[in-house]
Amino acid sequence: MADEEEQGVSRRLALALAAGALVATGKVSTASAAYGEAANVFGSPKQQSGFTTLTGDGFKLDVPSKWNPSKELEFPGTLLRYEDNFDQKSNLAVMVIPTDKKSITDYGSPEEFLSAYSYLLGKQAYAGKTVSEGGFDPNAVATAAVLQSKTKDINGKKYYDLDVLTRTADGDEGGTHQLIVASINNGKLYLLKAQAGDKRWFKGAQKFVKGVAESFSLA
Repeated sequence: MADEEEQGVSRRLALALAAGALVATGKVSTASAAYGEAANVFGSPKQQSGFTTLTGDGFKLDVPSKWNPSKELEFPGTLLRYEDNFDQKSNLAVMVIPTDKKSITDYGSPEEFLSAYSYLLGKQAYAGKTVSEGGFDPNAVATAAVLQSKTKDINGKKYYDLDVLTRTADGDEGGTHQLIVASINNGKLYLLKAQAGDKRWFKGAQKFVKGVAESFSLA
């Protein structure tokens, strides 16, 4: 345990020194700067909880401190994406999409909203061939179950909050827990999707994925 704590302190110190060197020299890569400017994200550490608070263009959320930015654009309108250093399946993404809706409730129920944006759950195979017919790709979503859905109000804005468990045809990790939070402001649909594999979910990832989802709000 002592060794782990020392390693953690050493890692934080190394990161702090590296950050200080960047500030001192002003040497930030063009690619990194462009990515940060596009996402318009600024962070302030909340070390007591293991999260970093990010404020973006019209939204804010807490990101696990050990997750790193990813430039993968998995979905339309992706503004930022973070993933676990040790497990890329544990990740989050924030999408901003133009909409003619005035409120998230204009989509109907949370389940009806999810149906309209079902691509968030992954590659679908419902309309394709059955497993026996060789229809499912190894990473195709075979089933999706809504474990919980609710409507919440934050500062006068309505949000849909869904907890979905998807399972793939190849049974990878026993499934994926996907938390989706959505709201609308000024003609824009703000979407957060945070997820982790079922095995890691019950080994500690649940805390971080839920922490992300519970913190997401419009700024």
